[in-house]
Amino acid sequence: MLVRASPKSAQPRVLGLAERTDRRADLKIALKSAPEAGRANAELLEFLAKEWGLPKRALTLFAGVANRRKTVLVAGDPQELLSRLESWLSRCEEKSRR
Repeated sequence: MLVRASPKSAQPRVLGLAERTDRRADLKIALKSAPEAGRANAELLEFLAKEWGLPKRALTLFAGVANRRKTVLVAGDPQELLSRLESWLSRCEEKSRR
């Protein structure tokens, strides 16, 4: 999962998708923590695990430890994860329309 983190926000939340020039998309996430001593990275993994209903151990920060753009690996059955993430994304889109 490609993620673009925005630290030091009022509250953690999903901001949407940001298309890249290579036609991939980043999931934009606002985080409360400052990007110091790994706090924002830890908050990101906690937030995503909670949002997706996964244990924190299922998520690993693979790349981007010191960068806003991050790659998060999600462990599990690919079909189950895809179904879970599609359902989650639909709920996010519904919330943003309200």
